[in-house]
Amino acid sequence: MEQYLDQVKAKLEAIIRDSDFFLVDMKVKPTNNLKIYLDGDNGITISAISNINRALRNQMDEEGWFPEGDYSIEISSPGTDTPLKFARQYNKHIGRDLEVVLDDEAATTVVGKLVSIAEDIITLEETVGKKKEIKVHEFPLSGIKSAIVQISFK
Repeated sequence: MEQYLDQVKAKLEAIIRDSDFFLVDMKVKPTNNLKIYLDGDNGITISAISNINRALRNQMDEEGWFPEGDYSIEISSPGTDTPLKFARQYNKHIGRDLEVVLDDEAATTVVGKLVSIAEDIITLEETVGKKKEIKVHEFPLSGIKSAIVQISFK
């Protein structure tokens, strides 16, 4: 499966070209299990994932990459605990809390509400202290080690 990764990626990108979906990550397990993580500017539905999976599988089968059928494809959206990787992922999370770990010596962690993203800089509002003072931070994406959306059950 490893030898086909670039071809799979090209096929996948052709399938999603005219949509707002994009590839987040792709992994291969030793059992010829291909795990593909897709996201969309407005999220991604199970129906869309199913259609993309079917289209990709059909193309791979037509080309006879695995004549014995000894492979599997799993397509899903990244889980809620998966760090954001691309600037376009931040847009749909404006207004939500993020845990941001900076790529500095101390691996500084800041939890705050994502207020905006502009020109690869995110703005977070962190609530600090008993008086709930709002502290505004701006971080360039290049200085972020990881950013994970915090689930709130308020």
